[in-house]
Amino acid sequence: MYLVDPPPARYRTILIQDARERHATSDVPLLLPQGMEHLATQEGAVQDALGRPWHDLRISVTDQCNFRCRYCMPKEVFGRDYAFLPHRALLSFDEIAHLVATAVPLGVRKVRLTGGEPLLRKHLEHLIATLAAQAEARAVPLDIAMTSNGSLLAAKAAAFRSAGLGRITVSLDALDERIFQQMSDADVSVATVLRGIDAALRAGFERVKVNVVVRRGWNEDQIVPMARHFLGMPVSLRFIEFMDVGQSNGWSMAHVVPGSEILERLQREFHLTSLAPATPGETARRWAYQAQGAPASTAQTEIGLINSVTQAFCGDCNRARITADGQLFTCLFAQSGVNLLPYLRGGDATAKPLGRLLRAVWSQRTDRYSEVRKDVSVKARANKAEMNYLGG
Repeated sequence: MYLVDPPPARYRTILIQDARERHATSDVPLLLPQGMEHLATQEGAVQDALGRPWHDLRISVTDQCNFRCRYCMPKEVFGRDYAFLPHRALLSFDEIAHLVATAVPLGVRKVRLTGGEPLLRKHLEHLIATLAAQAEARAVPLDIAMTSNGSLLAAKAAAFRSAGLGRITVSLDALDERIFQQMSDADVSVATVLRGIDAALRAGFERVKVNVVVRRGWNEDQIVPMARHFLGMPVSLRFIEFMDVGQSNGWSMAHVVPGSEILERLQREFHLTSLAPATPGETARRWAYQAQGAPASTAQTEIGLINSVTQAFCGDCNRARITADGQLFTCLFAQSGVNLLPYLRGGDATAKPLGRLLRAVWSQRTDRYSEVRKDVSVKARANKAEMNYLGG
């Protein structure tokens, strides 16, 4: 859990488990920092050791994906023989629902379903409906969102919206077919993904977010064409700096197109108006945009920049991630997580204090990898968990 230095001597850490340990069944002792035992018995919203509240919970429903994006799951690593999690190892929908119900009293108000590719998990609309019903029964506002590569979205968008999904994010790194194929390394066309986006808009999603990972030498010439394509549509376009998540994507700072450069490219083509953050801990700097010289418009077509490499936003990070097999990670760049399975699965799981564990883990959280990236040891860099396992 500690990426740079070991914790101070006054701490005793929560025992953690390696991210690739597939079948964890042993109990996880709840050990609190000395002098902080009272945290587990407190009530209400929780803050971490740096004063950051817990607001977002990202839950991976599968580690499998039908794309082999070069920056996430390159075929050289995730080939035909790669051992993905067996279905029995995945959290059930009931277990996920119990986890969310326990996290909400701690301050969680947004749940994002991720993967891998979440649409590879069958009957996902049933989980969405359960989460929406729980929130309604408790009269707690809960933003339910999902991130997808869009390849299977056209057939499911309406069902997801009817079930209670509030927002959908689609990953699309290029409009040019050759570049898209080079980056996704999958037998899926750009047109298929665009049909998924259109289907989501027709299904009643007020706005669809489109994520673009920009990698130097690959797709920086797609920045302006992407903005042109979605201009005037109810789409929030997000350009994301290529990040060093995991250890399989060959990341180098030389491959990063800084957000400042992306912004300069956009400003040469469009008129941008800065927008205030929409939610606490928002990762993107946002602008409304329109063509240069066009009449002033109230349309809120958006562009956002997620500059996690060159302008780290760890200071207000409020997100935690749950892997498909029940490991809790408090940072996207972490090496290992906390095993929740004993608190979710088995005949005596209901007697185990899941809420106490979640509060204790978040209360001890000190992660700020992006702010201290240059000081992280080579060993820590080499042992980070992979993106498909953590969920985006």
